[in-house]
Amino acid sequence: MTDEPARWSQATVYPDMWVDPDSDPRNSDGVSPDGELATLQDFLTGYRLTLRMKCEGLDPEQLARRSVPPSTMSLLGLIRHLAEVERDWQNWITDGEPLPQLYGGPDGDFDGAVAEQAVVDAAYADLEREQAATDAALAEHPDLSERLGKDGFAVRELLVHRIEEYARHCGHADLLRECVDGRVGQ
Repeated sequence: MTDEPARWSQATVYPDMWVDPDSDPRNSDGVSPDGELATLQDFLTGYRLTLRMKCEGLDPEQLARRSVPPSTMSLLGLIRHLAEVERDWQNWITDGEPLPQLYGGPDGDFDGAVAEQAVVDAAYADLEREQAATDAALAEHPDLSERLGKDGFAVRELLVHRIEEYARHCGHADLLRECVDGRVGQ
Protein backbone atom coordinates (compact mmCIF):
# COMPACT_ATOMS: atom_id res chain seq x y z
CA MET A 1 0.00 0.00 0.00
CA THR A 2 1.12 3.54 -0.72
CA ASP A 3 -0.21 6.99 0.11
CA GLU A 4 0.81 8.25 -3.31
CA PRO A 5 -2.12 8.80 -5.68
CA ALA A 6 -2.12 7.10 -9.08
CA ARG A 7 -1.34 9.43 -11.97
CA TRP A 8 -4.32 10.22 -14.22
CA SER A 9 -5.63 12.72 -16.72
CA GLN A 10 -9.15 13.71 -17.62
CA ALA A 11 -8.06 14.04 -21.26
CA THR A 12 -8.86 11.28 -23.72
CA VAL A 13 -7.36 12.71 -26.92
CA TYR A 14 -3.84 13.43 -25.64
CA PRO A 15 -2.87 11.76 -22.34
CA ASP A 16 -0.42 14.55 -21.45
CA MET A 17 -3.15 17.21 -21.58
CA TRP A 18 -5.18 18.48 -18.61
CA VAL A 19 -8.39 18.32 -20.62
CA ASP A 20 -9.27 17.51 -24.21
CA PRO A 21 -8.62 20.37 -26.66
CA ASP A 22 -12.34 20.94 -27.31
CA SER A 23 -12.93 21.37 -23.55
CA ASP A 24 -9.92 23.57 -22.85
CA PRO A 25 -10.94 27.19 -22.11
CA ARG A 26 -7.40 28.29 -22.96
CA ASN A 27 -7.89 27.28 -26.59
CA SER A 28 -9.37 29.93 -28.81
CA ASP A 29 -10.66 29.66 -32.32
CA GLY A 30 -8.94 31.61 -35.03
CA VAL A 31 -5.55 33.19 -35.30
CA SER A 32 -3.40 34.46 -32.49
CA PRO A 33 -3.82 38.05 -31.28
CA ASP A 34 -2.40 40.91 -33.32
CA GLY A 35 0.24 43.07 -31.71
CA GLU A 36 2.61 42.81 -28.80
CA LEU A 37 0.24 44.08 -26.11
CA ALA A 38 -2.56 41.71 -27.14
CA THR A 39 -0.10 38.79 -27.27
CA LEU A 40 1.23 39.52 -23.79
CA GLN A 41 -2.29 39.83 -22.40
CA ASP A 42 -3.28 36.55 -24.07
CA PHE A 43 -0.36 34.71 -22.45
CA LEU A 44 -1.20 36.20 -19.05
CA THR A 45 -4.84 35.15 -19.42
CA GLY A 46 -3.76 31.62 -20.35
CA TYR A 47 -1.55 31.23 -17.28
CA ARG A 48 -4.24 32.65 -15.01
CA LEU A 49 -6.70 30.10 -16.38
CA THR A 50 -4.15 27.31 -15.96
CA LEU A 51 -3.73 28.13 -12.27
CA ARG A 52 -7.49 28.06 -11.74
CA MET A 53 -7.81 24.79 -13.63
CA LYS A 54 -5.13 23.18 -11.45
CA CYS A 55 -7.18 24.10 -8.38
CA GLU A 56 -10.62 23.08 -9.68
CA GLY A 57 -12.48 20.27 -7.99
CA LEU A 58 -10.43 20.31 -4.79
CA ASP A 59 -11.77 20.83 -1.29
CA PRO A 60 -10.19 23.22 1.24
CA GLU A 61 -8.02 20.50 2.77
CA GLN A 62 -6.62 19.51 -0.62
CA LEU A 63 -6.02 23.12 -1.63
CA ALA A 64 -4.21 23.83 1.64
CA ARG A 65 -2.14 20.63 1.58
CA ARG A 66 1.56 21.45 1.86
CA SER A 67 4.13 20.11 -0.54
CA VAL A 68 7.33 18.69 0.89
CA PRO A 69 8.69 19.85 4.25
CA PRO A 70 10.07 22.35 5.05
CA SER A 71 8.21 24.12 2.22
CA THR A 72 4.99 25.92 3.13
CA MET A 73 3.81 25.85 -0.49
CA SER A 74 0.26 24.75 -1.31
CA LEU A 75 -2.20 25.46 -4.11
CA LEU A 76 -4.16 27.74 -1.79
CA GLY A 77 -0.91 29.44 -0.80
CA LEU A 78 -0.18 30.06 -4.50
CA ILE A 79 -3.57 31.71 -4.98
CA ARG A 80 -2.92 33.95 -1.97
CA HIS A 81 0.66 34.61 -3.07
CA LEU A 82 -0.41 35.72 -6.54
CA ALA A 83 -3.04 38.03 -5.03
CA GLU A 84 -0.26 39.55 -2.93
CA VAL A 85 2.01 39.84 -5.96
CA GLU A 86 -0.70 41.53 -8.03
CA ARG A 87 -1.11 44.07 -5.26
CA ASP A 88 2.64 44.64 -5.16
CA TRP A 89 2.71 45.29 -8.92
CA GLN A 90 0.20 48.08 -8.32
CA ASN A 91 2.83 49.60 -6.03
CA TRP A 92 5.37 49.45 -8.89
CA ILE A 93 3.00 51.44 -11.11
CA THR A 94 2.25 54.31 -8.74
CA ASP A 95 4.30 57.16 -7.41
CA GLY A 96 2.11 57.26 -4.30
CA GLU A 97 2.19 55.47 -1.00
CA PRO A 98 2.38 51.68 -1.29
CA LEU A 99 -0.69 49.59 -0.62
CA PRO A 100 -0.42 47.46 2.53
CA GLN A 101 0.26 43.75 2.21
CA LEU A 102 -2.83 41.56 2.14
CA TYR A 103 -1.56 38.81 4.41
CA GLY A 104 0.98 40.45 6.68
CA GLY A 105 4.69 39.83 6.81
CA PRO A 106 6.96 37.33 5.13
CA ASP A 107 5.23 34.10 4.11
CA GLY A 108 1.86 35.29 5.41
CA ASP A 109 0.37 34.29 2.07
CA PHE A 110 1.52 30.67 2.50
CA ASP A 111 1.39 30.41 6.30
CA GLY A 112 -2.23 31.61 6.39
CA ALA A 113 -3.37 29.14 3.72
CA VAL A 114 -5.40 26.93 6.04
CA ALA A 115 -8.05 24.35 5.17
CA GLU A 116 -11.15 26.47 5.77
CA GLN A 117 -13.76 27.29 3.13
CA ALA A 118 -13.86 30.94 4.23
CA VAL A 119 -10.10 31.23 3.64
CA VAL A 120 -10.45 29.63 0.19
CA ASP A 121 -13.33 31.93 -0.76
CA ALA A 122 -11.45 34.99 0.47
CA ALA A 123 -8.30 33.96 -1.44
CA TYR A 124 -10.18 33.68 -4.73
CA ALA A 125 -11.94 37.00 -4.09
CA ASP A 126 -8.62 38.66 -3.24
CA LEU A 127 -7.00 37.30 -6.39
CA GLU A 128 -9.85 38.45 -8.65
CA ARG A 129 -9.93 41.91 -7.05
CA GLU A 130 -6.17 42.43 -7.24
CA GLN A 131 -5.93 41.11 -10.82
CA ALA A 132 -8.70 43.50 -11.88
CA ALA A 133 -7.05 46.44 -10.11
CA THR A 134 -3.64 45.76 -11.68
CA ASP A 135 -5.21 45.21 -15.10
CA ALA A 136 -7.14 48.48 -14.80
CA ALA A 137 -4.05 50.41 -13.72
CA LEU A 138 -2.01 49.06 -16.63
CA ALA A 139 -4.86 49.62 -19.12
CA GLU A 140 -4.33 53.34 -18.60
CA HIS A 141 -0.85 52.89 -20.11
CA PRO A 142 -1.11 51.11 -23.49
CA ASP A 143 2.35 52.27 -24.59
CA LEU A 144 4.59 49.32 -23.68
CA SER A 145 7.64 51.59 -23.57
CA GLU A 146 6.12 54.02 -21.06
CA ARG A 147 7.97 54.11 -17.75
CA LEU A 148 5.93 54.05 -14.56
CA GLY A 149 6.35 54.46 -10.83
CA LYS A 150 9.23 55.63 -8.70
CA ASP A 151 11.64 53.17 -10.30
CA GLY A 152 10.58 53.83 -13.89
CA PHE A 153 9.65 50.28 -14.91
CA ALA A 154 8.50 49.94 -18.52
CA VAL A 155 4.95 48.67 -18.99
CA ARG A 156 6.41 45.89 -21.17
CA GLU A 157 8.66 44.78 -18.31
CA LEU A 158 5.73 44.69 -15.90
CA LEU A 159 3.64 42.58 -18.27
CA VAL A 160 6.46 40.15 -19.01
CA HIS A 161 7.28 39.86 -15.31
CA ARG A 162 3.62 39.06 -14.54
CA ILE A 163 3.64 36.32 -17.19
CA GLU A 164 6.88 34.92 -15.77
CA GLU A 165 5.45 34.89 -12.25
CA TYR A 166 2.31 33.03 -13.26
CA ALA A 167 4.21 30.61 -15.52
CA ARG A 168 6.64 29.71 -12.73
CA HIS A 169 3.86 29.16 -10.25
CA CYS A 170 1.82 27.12 -12.74
CA GLY A 171 4.80 24.75 -12.80
CA HIS A 172 4.58 24.53 -9.02
CA ALA A 173 0.82 23.96 -9.33
CA ASP A 174 1.45 21.02 -11.70
CA LEU A 175 3.49 19.24 -9.07
CA LEU A 176 1.26 20.22 -6.15
CA ARG A 177 -1.86 18.95 -7.91
CA GLU A 178 -0.18 15.69 -8.86
CA CYS A 179 0.75 15.18 -5.19
CA VAL A 180 -2.82 15.87 -4.07
CA ASP A 181 -4.79 13.51 -6.32
CA GLY A 182 -2.46 12.27 -9.07
CA ARG A 183 -3.97 14.41 -11.84
CA VAL A 184 -1.44 15.40 -14.47
CA GLY A 185 -1.37 17.39 -17.70
CA GLN A 186 -0.33 20.74 -19.04
